[in-house]
Amino acid sequence: MTAELVRGQNHPLSEVRLEVRVSAGKPIVAGATLSDEKGRVHGVEWVAHPGAPTLPGLEVSKQAAADHRLAFDLDALPDAVHRVSVLLALPTGVGGPVRFGVVAAPFVAVTGLDGSEVASYTITGLDAESAVVALEVYRRQGAWKVRAVGQGYAGGLAELLADQGLSEARQLAARINEAVAQGLARSVAAPPPRPSDADRSRQAATSATGPDQPYPGTPGGTGDIPPTVQPSSPYDAPGLHGASAGQGSHPGGLAQPDPAPVTQPTVPAAGGPVDYSHPRRQPAAPPPPPPTAPPAPPGQPAEPVAGDATGWSMEERLYNQVWGMFEDLARTTAAYRSAVDFADSRMEQELDKVLSDPRSRIGGQGDAAREAAQAKHAHLVDQARAVLDRDLAQLTAEAEVVEPALPPAFARWDNPVWHGYRVPMEVPMALRLGDLHLPESEGLSIPMLVRLPLERGLWIDSGRSGLDESFADSGDLRRLAMESAVAHAARLLAVYPAGDFTVHAIDPAGSGAAALAPLVRSGVLAGPPAAGAAGVSEVLARLTQRVDLVQMALRGGATDSLPPGFDTAEQLVIVNDFPHGFDDRAVTQLRYLADEGPAVGVHLMMVADREDASAYGPLLDPLWRSLMRLTPVPDDHLADPWVGHAWTYEPSLVPPGSQVLQQVLAQVAEARRSWKR
Repeated sequence: MTAELVRGQNHPLSEVRLEVRVSAGKPIVAGATLSDEKGRVHGVEWVAHPGAPTLPGLEVSKQAAADHRLAFDLDALPDAVHRVSVLLALPTGVGGPVRFGVVAAPFVAVTGLDGSEVASYTITGLDAESAVVALEVYRRQGAWKVRAVGQGYAGGLAELLADQGLSEARQLAARINEAVAQGLARSVAAPPPRPSDADRSRQAATSATGPDQPYPGTPGGTGDIPPTVQPSSPYDAPGLHGASAGQGSHPGGLAQPDPAPVTQPTVPAAGGPVDYSHPRRQPAAPPPPPPTAPPAPPGQPAEPVAGDATGWSMEERLYNQVWGMFEDLARTTAAYRSAVDFADSRMEQELDKVLSDPRSRIGGQGDAAREAAQAKHAHLVDQARAVLDRDLAQLTAEAEVVEPALPPAFARWDNPVWHGYRVPMEVPMALRLGDLHLPESEGLSIPMLVRLPLERGLWIDSGRSGLDESFADSGDLRRLAMESAVAHAARLLAVYPAGDFTVHAIDPAGSGAAALAPLVRSGVLAGPPAAGAAGVSEVLARLTQRVDLVQMALRGGATDSLPPGFDTAEQLVIVNDFPHGFDDRAVTQLRYLADEGPAVGVHLMMVADREDASAYGPLLDPLWRSLMRLTPVPDDHLADPWVGHAWTYEPSLVPPGSQVLQQVLAQVAEARRSWKR
């Protein structure tokens, strides 16, 4: 079984003689560095490259090529070596592409000598980089593992090697490029296409194919990647509706998928036509098969596998798998409730029949009939519960496999994936805002994922209406609401590339200062939190003006006429203490931002208690209806019109005492500073 890795994920290696196979569609350079237990490369003699392709236990290609095979014998490596990093780079000075952003995403696979894949990784998210650390094979407690890295370098091989600790990085990069140029001059042809059963997906499509949808191929396919359909998640804005935020509990059915064709063309040479065919993909090939578990013994459920849904990338497969888990839990719970309702109805009918006959009320006939009806009821309920428990056990096993494999955008804050966090190079498909569960499945939670960019603003409810009586302290609830808002904002900052997301904060009375401290200290906010009526007015006026400018530019087809220095990043404004410090003009601006902002990248996150704002009356109803209500504590306010469930929402908060939020924000801040330079 192949482990299809995501960035930062590792996998154990059971063999010591391996190959690392690389496919890129364009000629690239492959090499490797050896490092000790502290990650240091001792010198140029610890680097395998086209000019020096052989080291003890390691051999790499002698020239640039579209496909590579790197040979490893881990037992033959020197004892001082604890890590082998696989490097990929675009050749320089030969007229080829100068950055990975214009070529197909490289695909790397670790295989046995018989060609069987052990682990694979599609390196997505690259843009201006011309060199990348693809994988690292490392020794841990006497055993070897492989980790997907995907760390790119815009400065090319010189920057990559310098980051590995080589003082002669620039000179070595020049020697490698010279050796590559000589190899390319010998005109080595690209290898023929591999057989279809070994062909792998190396395209990171941004669209998603729903788990129940067939592959939308074109008749008489030509090998092109056709447009795919982006389904709306059952818990996206059109699916789950906050009944307490002004929506009805079941407003219509589940939204149908919205077609959003997205293709990933290969950028051609100047003046050439755009080629939409994927490099080296077989004509009319089906989508790559998801990883599958070994066949289960007869009568036993199949072992769950992370990423076994359809999709072109691991992220897409995991998203579709989570969606499938949501659907399965909704279906099996609906079936159980329906069976219980049937059992109740049948027992009532039988008891009514017994009581309606005067003869059955004499002697022991009535008691016997009642006992028989109750026994039938208990039998039916027990049968239904057994089926539900079986399905819940399977879903729980699947959740235990899927949760550790989720990328940061989908993962809980306590997931170890955050400890290997790096600022991404592309926006993910979706974002986790919390977890969902039902009363029958308290031990099973499904991640609540919403598609990006956000289509609706968020309302973090700081009021006590409808919540458990244990949350009687309104001060604690307001504090939790602000902490929840900060956690959501930090997650949004963390999953966007540097410079692609900007956060503003409005805190008129300063009551949210403690909760906002991590954002303020790290320097990730656009400016200090706005205080007082003047601060509120200034921030809202600036954002509404931004919405107006972008709308006019889009309608006039003149996006290049925006003012110099205009911030094109997505904008989020956190609004605390509403309605204190907000006059009628500010309220009107908030409504305008909620209605018009998301379409042009301006999003609203309000931390508010609707009862506090009741003085505004129906004026604010459209505002509440346009926002997705989230609570800082578990609450069953999310209504599912698909099967009629009321799902309990639990926010995704940072564990008490954890430093993960500060560590992530520090990396975001550093990436933003580097981006500005």
